[in-house]
Formats: sequence, structure tokens, C-alpha cells
Amino acid sequence: MVTSQDLPPKGGYDAIQWKRNLPSRGFRPSIYLGIMGAISVFGFWRLSITMRMAREEKREKTWARIHILPALQAEADRDTVRRYYATLEREKAIMKDHPDWVDGKPVYHDGSLHSPTFVILEDTKSAR
Repeated sequence: MVTSQDLPPKGGYDAIQWKRNLPSRGFRPSIYLGIMGAISVFGFWRLSITMRMAREEKREKTWARIHILPALQAEADRDTVRRYYATLEREKAIMKDHPDWVDGKPVYHDGSLHSPTFVILEDTKSAR
């Protein structure tokens, strides 16, 4: 019996596939990084514009308040004077039976003007 050695076939064996043959699942990472960078630059640009507009609106609001302050103060002063004279009239009506009562005499004896710290409301139950 004659033995023979196994030999490769003529022309050789087929090539062995040793690499993974996976399909491409998107762009290269550098492209994703570039897209992220572009989105970030755009976002920061819009943020800077928005912050600049907010700063300008805040400045305008501050200057508007500064310019309207005298009018508001004058209105508050007129209201204080109106309330003062209404209080004097109410005091005269309440104390009309006391002959030694002096209308409008200050309660504090230190010689300075004290602005009212509370408001006397009319009957609030009937307003409900």
C-alpha cells in the first residue's frame, strides 16, 4: 500500500477571511466632531446676541424707571397730601364735641414731619 501526503489543491486554497466585514455605520468621527463644533459655534453666537439684547433691554428699563421716577414721586406726594387733608376732615368730624381739641396738632412733639405709615380704610365689609 502506497501512502501519499495530502497536498493543497493545484492553485492553492481560497484566502482565509480574517478581517471583520462590518458595514459602515455613519460618517468618520472627525465629521461628527466638525458638526458638533459648528453647532456649538452657532449656539454661542446666538447666545451672545440674545445676551446683548437682554442687556440693552435691561438698560432701557433702568433708564425708563429713572426718568419716570419724578412723576411717580409727584403722584405719591399728591396722594399723601390728599390723604392728609382727608384725615384732618375726619379728625374734625370725630372731635367736634371736644372744645379744647386743636385740629391738625401733631402727635409727636419733636418738630419734624412724619409721613403716615398706615392707611385707614373705610368699612371693608360692605365692599365685599
